[in-house]
Amino acid sequence: MPSVLPDGEPVPDDGALPPHALTGAAERPLGFYLHVPYCATRCGYCDFNTYTADELRGSGGALASRDNYAETLAREIGLARKVLGDDPRPVETVFVGGGTPTLLPAADLVRVLGAIREEFGLADGAEITTEANPESVTPAYLAELRAGGFTRVSFGMQSARQHVLKILDRRHTPGRPEACVAEARAAGFEHVNLDLIYGTPGESDADWKASLDAAIGAGPDHVSAYALIVEEGTQLARRIRRGEIPMTDDDVHADRYLMTEEALAGAGFHWYEVSNWATTPAGRCRHNELYWRGADWWGAGPGAHSHVGGVRWWNAKHPGAYAQALSDGRSPGAGRELLSAEDRRVERILLELRLSEGCPLDLLAPAGTRAAARALADGLLEPGPYERGRAVLTLRGRLLADAVVRDLVD
Repeated sequence: MPSVLPDGEPVPDDGALPPHALTGAAERPLGFYLHVPYCATRCGYCDFNTYTADELRGSGGALASRDNYAETLAREIGLARKVLGDDPRPVETVFVGGGTPTLLPAADLVRVLGAIREEFGLADGAEITTEANPESVTPAYLAELRAGGFTRVSFGMQSARQHVLKILDRRHTPGRPEACVAEARAAGFEHVNLDLIYGTPGESDADWKASLDAAIGAGPDHVSAYALIVEEGTQLARRIRRGEIPMTDDDVHADRYLMTEEALAGAGFHWYEVSNWATTPAGRCRHNELYWRGADWWGAGPGAHSHVGGVRWWNAKHPGAYAQALSDGRSPGAGRELLSAEDRRVERILLELRLSEGCPLDLLAPAGTRAAARALADGLLEPGPYERGRAVLTLRGRLLADAVVRDLVD
């Protein structure tokens, strides 16, 4: 959830969508993203739309408080029902992200899920995920979530090394994320993810191997591993600029990615998106697949982004402004854009190429088709899928995914 919102045209006060947005909707999955913007402390690398209690104090008043946040989200879910009208689709995935969703009482998260169930219904076998910081949950909390209908939990582990966690300003202690996986399993969660970050300044190859070993040993069925991106405006960026800590170079990131693939593949994980691995197809994050495949989702919460039928919009960024709009009976939407057919073609290439199934070659323009042939010759695309009409990245291609995508979208 980036902290900077794009420009766009105004969103109607009632949130109404253009008539074409729901054309063919029955053929597309529908999901909900729920953004919880609260954090106990701000991590040094974080550029997300999040707020600590000190940052909110005196800014937005009671409307910005997390005490009544579940009620505020439920109001937007009610608005979604009005905007989508008689759309008969049940919700197939719900993802609660942040911020730290588990700073809210478990009963509040269950309550918001209940609002979605009441307004839309949940599909059979719906995937219901929440993110969690390791220090923000207990066995009882996890059991309450599971009993309330959550099916998946994603823990922010980042690293198994204390000095790396300190650079990232993470407050949990090494070993706590692994214990959380065991607690989630005991609560009945079949699907558990651990998030890792590689390339933190001061992290060695041995540190990263220890993190991979700890994550694998904890027994999740899904691991996400992301290269650290130093965003402008963050505490980490300021420390690097002052020369307090070094910037990690791209070669180190590449080496760490190769270590990740080797370790996870050796432990029975399979990549299905450039930064995501699962032990089985059922272990994949279906909600994220919904994003990558351009389906429909409603994003509720401050700064949350939505997409329905080629219409993308985003909410007011500040929790107080967001809550005030809903309290006044207005859409909290701050802006929107209508995607052209060309926009959607380019986005399909950008997103689907990152998947293990790749993207259809017939999406490519002539220049992109020529670029794909060069990528094949350079060992960046798999020959077999290419012959069957799909562009699928090789391992080397995954290391250069951004460059490959830029060539293919021309």
